[in-house]
Amino acid sequence: MGSNERGSLLSGLTDPLSQTNKNNAPKGRRIRRCRSAPVSDYVALETGLPSGPQTDQSFFGNIHPSFRIVAAFLTVYLGLGTVCFYLVRNQLKGEKTNGVLDAVYFCIVTMTTVGYGDLVPNSVLSKLVACAFVFSGMALVVMILGKAADYLVEKQELLLVKALHTSKKVGHIEILKDIETNSPRYKCIVVFILLLLLIIGGTIFLATVEKLSLVDSFYCVCCTITTLGYGDKSFSSQAGRAFAVFWILTGTICLAQFFLYVAELNAQSRQRALVKLVLTRRVTNVDLEAADLDDDGVVGAAEFVIYKLKEMGKISQEDVRLVMEEFEDLDVDRSGTLSTSDIMLAQQPQIEK
Repeated sequence: MGSNERGSLLSGLTDPLSQTNKNNAPKGRRIRRCRSAPVSDYVALETGLPSGPQTDQSFFGNIHPSFRIVAAFLTVYLGLGTVCFYLVRNQLKGEKTNGVLDAVYFCIVTMTTVGYGDLVPNSVLSKLVACAFVFSGMALVVMILGKAADYLVEKQELLLVKALHTSKKVGHIEILKDIETNSPRYKCIVVFILLLLLIIGGTIFLATVEKLSLVDSFYCVCCTITTLGYGDKSFSSQAGRAFAVFWILTGTICLAQFFLYVAELNAQSRQRALVKLVLTRRVTNVDLEAADLDDDGVVGAAEFVIYKLKEMGKISQEDVRLVMEEFEDLDVDRSGTLSTSDIMLAQQPQIEK
């Protein structure tokens, strides 16, 4: 790549001559040729290999760091919750099965805010403990478990895209581009399929184990995953509560992620519509005046790109100001361009410290 092609995007803002001197500039648009971020993370995601050097070959060394954090927090939360609710089990009223299982079940129902009402605190101490665990449980679901679920969906998203392109001879780069472009749509599909399986599985389980009718089973499933929790239908048997410990947590998080991806897909659609409007509308003299950042009467490629990105809502004037401040700090010789010597001189005081 030539030196002109490696020029800074913003160099034209401070060096008008680089925009007006077109005899020395290449015919092609320099602004179209830029280096993108490396795709090593995506390659590692597809192959299942870590992007960095792997030093631990054990099973736990291959687990993603996000899941280690999730497992640690969830273990601590469920461990403390089980112990606390087991100690106050006699202060809980309602349908009971096994002491430890009921404690775990009540902890999950509290954390997900389902609140059937089949087990409720019946003393001052048990009520205070429930209040503490409901707030900490909601924070755990929103801050920790949601991120883990998003990572799992991204893994399944890659498998879905590869399955959709099995009949076509599409390379790895094309698949990555497709994921980057239509990621919210693929995430919605993946989560919808998983949510449908959870609804069907929960309905069948309630009908066979809890002996509810199909309508009541489906009704209980909907009340549970939406955290509505009327409480007239719930898991009352020992086997049902053992199943509910895993199913309730998975179902409620899955539904929350589905609505999150739907909102993301809607935002992406609106953003694309705005981009299309900005790129198709006619450019006027008013636009040229607004795009002329250095007031030299000429709009260069960099100025035009920045103006269009601002119209699309990709960047703001504050973003441009902050970037220009960094550029001016790095441009030690005030030449309007950045070179290796500029970077070395700009970082020299920090190195000396």
